[in-house]
Amino acid sequence: MTGRARARSRLQITVEESEVVVIGAGQAGLSSAYYLRRFGYEPVVLDAADGPGGAWRHRSPSLTMEKVHGIFDLPGVRRPPGGDGRRPAADVVPGYYAAYERAIGLDVLRPVRVTAVRRGPGERLVVESGSGAWAARAVVNASGTWTRPYWPYYPGRGSFAGRQLHYAWYRGPEEFAGRHVVVVGGGASAMHVLSEVAGVAAATTWVTRRPPVLEEEFFGEQARRAAVAKVEERVRAGFPPQSIVSVTGLRYSVALREALAKGALERLPMFDRIVADGVAWDDGGFVPADTIVWATGFRSALDHLAPLRLREPQGGIRVDGTRVVKEPRLQLVGYGPSASTIGANRAGREAARNVRERLAAPPSRPAA
Repeated sequence: MTGRARARSRLQITVEESEVVVIGAGQAGLSSAYYLRRFGYEPVVLDAADGPGGAWRHRSPSLTMEKVHGIFDLPGVRRPPGGDGRRPAADVVPGYYAAYERAIGLDVLRPVRVTAVRRGPGERLVVESGSGAWAARAVVNASGTWTRPYWPYYPGRGSFAGRQLHYAWYRGPEEFAGRHVVVVGGGASAMHVLSEVAGVAAATTWVTRRPPVLEEEFFGEQARRAAVAKVEERVRAGFPPQSIVSVTGLRYSVALREALAKGALERLPMFDRIVADGVAWDDGGFVPADTIVWATGFRSALDHLAPLRLREPQGGIRVDGTRVVKEPRLQLVGYGPSASTIGANRAGREAARNVRERLAAPPSRPAA
């Protein structure tokens, strides 16, 4: 399609006006919507999935709640207490999010996949999708990371004769029985895989770019805030965000303890290249493998923001808190320090406050 044809296609889309649009209905998006409603706005909330739960809908059924790195209650409605530790997080968390949407009366439009956000006429940003378009005075982007798994490149990747998969497609240990598995990555995802695959596979090898730091002490509120602050420094300067685990280290979670008990945490430095039947190092080291699991994290899903040209020379998007410096009508939540359960609720509240300040006089909510 030519540029002129694309422009004609955009003109044919009916554009609805809204004060605020929230893109994404995971933890950060729901938190933002909650606080916006508290401040008197009725945001249009768009979600690409066909049901509640955000990225949790797609987690492995073997990831039980007791293995989860941390779940925080959404604002205003606590998770029901109870013994769900052995239930799959892919069932528990989406169930909680669905109940949350009902409890606060939030009508999420789904499935609506946003394709572009552009500067529109006047003071509005136009949010485009295959299901319609909305012209908003403010946009809160909470599109998350799950749809953008990160696959680092290493020489020889295309020559590998075995199977490679990203953690996003990991569905439990059964399919790895009798295999020689290399697990790449130093975070909670790698711990999850190692804790289950070790003892089922014929052999497991764990490799990371940096030596892992195992932290014994309880990861309390003060430590969480310090970790978030370190990631925030980078995005405030316009650099791509680091993962939270890169500044917190690995905690002694259920998964880590299981992997440790199975002898799966004898870490090797990152290999230099991939060969047909394994991975190799320049010093002559070699480990045979027929499967590589890339537990190497995710990147922010922000392609739909490309028309706004927000990237800095350093490669990231400069934000002040949640406000995008180059486009103050846009708030980024679930980005950088809020791309985890640690910071998402706080970011939702901050984004809503920033929207309220920008729009100055919030409209009164209609009577029920």
